[in-house]
Order: sequence, then C-alpha cells, then structure tokens
Amino acid sequence: MKLHELKPAEGAKHAPKRKGRGPGSGLGKTSGRGHKGQKARSGGGKGPFFEGGQTPLQRRLPKRGFTNARFKTVYTEVNLTSLDRFAPNTEITPEVLKEAGVVKKIENGGIKVLGKGEITKPLVVKVQAISKGAREKIEAAGGRVEVI
Repeated sequence: MKLHELKPAEGAKHAPKRKGRGPGSGLGKTSGRGHKGQKARSGGGKGPFFEGGQTPLQRRLPKRGFTNARFKTVYTEVNLTSLDRFAPNTEITPEVLKEAGVVKKIENGGIKVLGKGEITKPLVVKVQAISKGAREKIEAAGGRVEVI
C-alpha cells in the first residue's frame, strides 16, 4: 500500500449540506431552521449554563475563598542526574544550565534542584532552591551548595 492509494472507507464521506440554495436542495428558504422562534435567529438558543429558567448552579453557589495562584513561586526543577554531566568543580548557575540545554526556560522562582539520581563529582551549585536530599548528596560527593 502506498500513500497515494489510501482513501476513506466506503460510505465514510458525505457531501456537505448546502443550506439556503433554493427549494430544490431541500434546505432552501429557512435553511432547516423552521419558522421564526428563538433557534431560527442568529445567535439563538440557550447558553451552556441555562437550567430552564431556574437559577443556574454557578449563580446559586456563594463566591468564597481566596487564591494566590497568580502570584505563587514556580520553580524550574532539575534533578541530580542532569547535573552529573558537568565536569568536576564546575560552578553551576541557572545561566550555565540554560546554555548547556539542561533547562529550556527559567521560571519566575528560578531553579530548584531535586534529589532524584546520584552524583559522582564535586560540584559548586548556585541555585534559588534545593531539596534536603539533593543538598546531602552534593555535599557527600565533595561539592558545595549556595542558595542565591
């Protein structure tokens, strides 16, 4: 089978309905919308939350609570396995990680190093946040951690 031999299954394709193209089409004049009424008009019909005139659920429930989601600190996470590619005693900063292609984008909170994986070389890590386990593993390998 070749690409130019592919075609849809028999009966899978239908000709589009040509509305408003005269009485012979079967969908002329009112174009299948009937006579007058709400649904015959453009933009007619009820919205997604309409409940037959009953007060909709999103209006019955009280507006409560507070969210700080727009302002929360979001970190770009990096695991120890990603840091093991660098040469011993390298100073690792967010800019170095971006240049090396370890991270694509640095979020508003900066970089956070997580403890997944092992590290075999001593490294100097300068990041915005680091997990307890990652800090222990880096220091056990003879490295240093600085929170900026």
